[in-house]
Amino acid sequence: MPYDVRKLVFDLDRAVNLIIEFTSGRSLADYRNDTMLRSAVERQFEIIGEALNRMKRIDPAILARIDDFQRIIAFRNILIHGYDIVSDDLVWDIITEKIPSLRAEIEAIKKDLNMI
Repeated sequence: MPYDVRKLVFDLDRAVNLIIEFTSGRSLADYRNDTMLRSAVERQFEIIGEALNRMKRIDPAILARIDDFQRIIAFRNILIHGYDIVSDDLVWDIITEKIPSLRAEIEAIKKDLNMI
């Protein structure tokens, strides 16, 4: 079944917003000490990376609008295949430093695709 870029953008948007929701008001210490929180956040990062990987095949022009798409896909691969070496500090840094700009990029794409 072919993927629709709008569905992938929806999935990206939802995953980013869930990461923000899950971590709102939380600290790195909270993240380190809450196995369920770490699992939930990592799952959303996996969804983001997989959606971008699928987008690469169906709409490279839209994908190119995500600045760090290659690093995001690589991060997804680390989460899946290198689960035992994932650094909580790195994940938290991505949440606090990278998610806001990814969210803004997705919002711009949604606007251009008439999704808002």
